[in-house]
Amino acid sequence: MANQTGTLVAAGLGLVVMAFVLSWLFGHLARRYALRLGFLDRPGGHKGHKAPVPLGGGVAIWLSIMLTLGVCGLCTFAARDALPSALARHAGGALATSWELLRILALATVIMIMGLIDDRVNLKWPIRLGIQILCATLLVASGIRVTLFWPFTHPILGGAVTVLWIVGLTNSFNMLDNMDGLAASVGLIAALLFGAAQAAVGSLFAPAVLLIVVGALGGFLVHNLAPARLYMGDAGSNFLGFLLGAMTVVGTYHISGFDSPFSVLAPLLVMAVPLYDTTSVILIRLHEGRSPFEGDQRHLSHRLVDRGLTRPQAVWTIDLITLACGLGALLLHRLDGQGACVVVAQTACLLGVVAILEVAQGRTDPG
Repeated sequence: MANQTGTLVAAGLGLVVMAFVLSWLFGHLARRYALRLGFLDRPGGHKGHKAPVPLGGGVAIWLSIMLTLGVCGLCTFAARDALPSALARHAGGALATSWELLRILALATVIMIMGLIDDRVNLKWPIRLGIQILCATLLVASGIRVTLFWPFTHPILGGAVTVLWIVGLTNSFNMLDNMDGLAASVGLIAALLFGAAQAAVGSLFAPAVLLIVVGALGGFLVHNLAPARLYMGDAGSNFLGFLLGAMTVVGTYHISGFDSPFSVLAPLLVMAVPLYDTTSVILIRLHEGRSPFEGDQRHLSHRLVDRGLTRPQAVWTIDLITLACGLGALLLHRLDGQGACVVVAQTACLLGVVAILEVAQGRTDPG
């Protein structure tokens, strides 16, 4: 048993390293050819950077994930007999889930291409939102939707919740991509936490994919940490949000012996900060009589900078809040109703503290 666990851990680390190296290399290529092709994010408007920054990081992330998964597929199906027994025994399960994963990747690729076009020509928000809804609806129509518990087991209600969840996360990560290293680091933490929560209930499919996402985002962050030399652009942020949203839908939430219905709350805890940022920004814009799709510098990261933090400090703060909110997801599958309420309340209190600190006025008098 120990040998099998060690083999699985080693395989997982191998996926992380492969995706990391590929993303790092593709990031170098993206920086070089983005400059030659003029594929740049230029300063101006609500953007905070002062000089043009190469785009194309989203393509690097997408390529590294797709290639790593492709190598996994070849090893699983073409070289199954050569795999260690601890991996070969799961090949049948991988085959059963491969078509589900292919549907997710195909639609996530459409979202990436939409974002890539948006990076070049600035698509209108109704077009972007329409494509996101269409892709999420196609995913639901293919049989991928949340079931959760009654009444969400109903196909129509479960499908509607799935579309709302995936489209919401897609836009959350798009909005979160407003500061060097922010969207990628939050996505990395979210993927790592949710992958660990899935591994805790005995799932292998979702953790393997999410470990590849972790590696790809890690390799991209080499180029994206402040001062960023490469941006993921709308191609990367939309792809990342859609993929993470879809993976949380297809995840496993029960383990034999600990059949807690509250484990389905894990995605809400892991994604609490992106959802908080999106909700607060939309409310602020509506309160000011502006379109919720109008870009500005009213995001959580910008509000933290307004409170006196540097931009890197704001990113680190949001990363730590994301980690603190999501750690409870690792325990939900073993908790009863009272325990789950404590974990959820802890996350809500943490976000409440953030909200209070945001609106509090700084004290200037010495007394």
